[in-house]
Amino acid sequence: MGKIKVAIIGSGNIGTDLMIKVMRNAKHLEMGVFVGIDPKSDGLTRARSMGVSTTHEGVEGLLKHPLWPDIGFVFDATSAKAHIHNYDKIIAFEGKRVIDLTPAAIGPFMVPTVNFHSLADVPNVNMVTCGGQATIPIVAAVNRISKVYYAEIVASIASKSAGPGTRMNIDEFTETTAHAIEQVGGASKGKAIIILNPAEPPMVMRDTVFTLSDLADTEAIRKSITAMVTEVQQYVPGYQLHQEIQFEEIRPENAVFIEGLGKLSGLKTTVMLQVKGEGHYLPEYAGNLDIMTSAALATAERMAERMPERLSEPMG
Repeated sequence: MGKIKVAIIGSGNIGTDLMIKVMRNAKHLEMGVFVGIDPKSDGLTRARSMGVSTTHEGVEGLLKHPLWPDIGFVFDATSAKAHIHNYDKIIAFEGKRVIDLTPAAIGPFMVPTVNFHSLADVPNVNMVTCGGQATIPIVAAVNRISKVYYAEIVASIASKSAGPGTRMNIDEFTETTAHAIEQVGGASKGKAIIILNPAEPPMVMRDTVFTLSDLADTEAIRKSITAMVTEVQQYVPGYQLHQEIQFEEIRPENAVFIEGLGKLSGLKTTVMLQVKGEGHYLPEYAGNLDIMTSAALATAERMAERMPERLSEPMG
């Protein structure tokens, strides 16, 4: 049985790393076209050297490419503004599935271990943010045992791994992640903070998750979290608990005030994570970028598994 061809729009760090992951790791997908706008970019140069078909004419070049009819999945690793333009062009072609790695969020948020099955047939899914991919599974793991009222995440990434796009979209990062903590993670209220760590040598991605939930069996929550970590490790091997999970009972007399929710008591759970990249194209410390490309690939692979009848047919 054949593989489904994919196109990747965006020849920067994320797009190039994703291309290499598709070529090395994908079981149901194969590279079709790598798309950029600068013919001299390192990504397009590398793609050509690896025998991958390319175009430097953006989405317009992709739509004119001879392989376009065979493309089943389009990964967009450009920018929110560019994705809106790109999707307006792609949506005219029936049967194309789009995996959005930008903050555009035209489609619903996708975190593979949490909500894949409810979105498996959606034509455009959004991969949230690196902080969201790392922390929302943990919030969901607590929430499936004990109702989470408030969840706060702090994502610390190496300054060197934050390119111009990340730096220009800090507000979008925090807002998008907070919304996804609520919509996907299940928290009544979410908050996200990002820290660009200037340490030398660069530190790997670290994430801290705080949840405040109803009182519950802490061992059940611990098992739920560790099971979720194992699930994420299936596509992000460098994802792991950095310290033991911590629990603290917040008694009613010591209730904390959460804006929009009022005073709350219950169980505070603290989870500390580390995300180390696989080092395909990006350095190992860039786990924040690696988890995005890994989650995007895992999403497309799982979608491809559900449509075997399309593996050998043109996408038209």
